[in-house]
Amino acid sequence: MAMQTDVKAKNLTASGDASVGPTRIRGVYFVNAAQAGSVSFKEGGNTGTELVKLDAPANTAGTGSTYVIFPGNGVWFNADPYITLTQVGSVTFFYG
Repeated sequence: MAMQTDVKAKNLTASGDASVGPTRIRGVYFVNAAQAGSVSFKEGGNTGTELVKLDAPANTAGTGSTYVIFPGNGVWFNADPYITLTQVGSVTFFYG
């Protein structure tokens, strides 16, 4: 049987600590910018180990967004995730 937990969501509009403590990231939604970029999730702060990096295609039509559900039980972070937004307007991540 699959692991069951309450899922929460948090939105960021700039790079920084997620401020959710150790957690499991289950999915990510982000708004693409005019130029191609990326969303990176690191464990252990800005200089920590990158566990997930998602490429963000250019949003040339002005309506682009990307939604990714992580398979299985998601990605476990032993420490508060640090999220780096590069050419991405905002990110909402689902955790728990």
